[in-house]
Amino acid sequence: MRIAAEFSFNNGSKIVRAKHSSIINELEECINAVDASRCKTKRSKEKTMPGKILYSPRALNKVFNDLLIPKGWSKHREKCDYPSHYYMKDYEPSTLRGGAFREMDFVKDRLGVEVQFGKYAFMVYNVCAKMTIFHNLKVIDEGVEIVPVKAFADQMSTGVSYFEQFVWDLEHRGIADIDIPVMILGIDR
Repeated sequence: MRIAAEFSFNNGSKIVRAKHSSIINELEECINAVDASRCKTKRSKEKTMPGKILYSPRALNKVFNDLLIPKGWSKHREKCDYPSHYYMKDYEPSTLRGGAFREMDFVKDRLGVEVQFGKYAFMVYNVCAKMTIFHNLKVIDEGVEIVPVKAFADQMSTGVSYFEQFVWDLEHRGIADIDIPVMILGIDR
């Protein structure tokens, strides 16, 4: 794979490269080492492309796992204890199940990395909510979001979002006081 595009959200590229230059180089080497052709394993069941062989997000995520974990990157999971004191006095909630959590795909030296081959809402959530939450929990200082460019997303199931769409929205959204610096990398096969 290759990095085809880069967007700096809240000065993310400059800050991430300055503070984490060696691990960004390591991350870029891992991206370049991904043989995407081995992940073209998903047979489409969609009406618009029945039987077509597509890139599998699950297989791509596994490759990133296999490349980054041995280099000292780790997943970080935070347990969620949901509050119950907001319920009305006359409301009996069904039992809140334990075991809820939020997870960052990869963390190393306080840099958080999310690899997203899913729906658009997950990209926005990662950058505009999850990374802020993990920053507030003192897990990360900055982030990197890795997403497909449109040409790559077109070779996946319908509904997979892409770099160009994501960047347009972030540019028009603007930056809030709580946003952390995030480097967004658009990747292609």
